[in-house]
Amino acid sequence: MKKIASMIIVLAVALGTAACKQQEQKNPVTYAPAAPSPLAIEQLQNAARIAPKNPRSWTELGDGLMDSQRYNEAIEAYQKALALDPKNVDVRVDLGTCYRGTKQFDKAVAEYRNALKINPNHPNGHRNLGVVLVNDLHKTEEGVKEFKKYLELAPNAPDAGQMRQTVQELSAGK
Repeated sequence: MKKIASMIIVLAVALGTAACKQQEQKNPVTYAPAAPSPLAIEQLQNAARIAPKNPRSWTELGDGLMDSQRYNEAIEAYQKALALDPKNVDVRVDLGTCYRGTKQFDKAVAEYRNALKINPNHPNGHRNLGVVLVNDLHKTEEGVKEFKKYLELAPNAPDAGQMRQTVQELSAGK
C-alpha cells in the first residue's frame, strides 16, 4: 500500500510540476500557466488524500488548482501545505497569487510580505508584490521599488527587459 501511495505521489508531483511550468510572458505583470487536465487534478487530489501529512502533496495540488484558476481550492491546499511546512517561501508566494486571483489584494500583499520576511531575496516574491501594488492597489511608487528589487535579484530573468521597460514607464508617469 505504501508503495502504491508513493507511486501516486510521484506521478502527481510529476504532473503538477509539468503543469506549473511558466511560459515566457510578454507582459511581466500577468501569470499565464498551462492548466493541467481534470485527470491530473484528480490524481493530485488523490495523492493529497493518501498522504495528508505530506506538505509536497498539498503543494502540488495547490499548484495544479492555481494553474487551473481554481483559486479558492488552491488557497485551501496551500494552507494545508503551510500548516505542515510554514517556512515554505514558494508556497507563500503562490498563496499570495491565489489571493490576488480572488481579488483579496490585502491578503495577497500580506502573504508576499510574509514570504519576504522568511527570504528577503526571493525574486518572485518581490515581482508579485510589485504587481499587486501597481495594478491592484495603485501604489505605483511602492510597486516600482519591488520591481527594481526583482531586477536586482534576477537581472537575467526571461522578462527582465520588459520589466525594465515597465519600471521606466511607471517611473516616468506613463
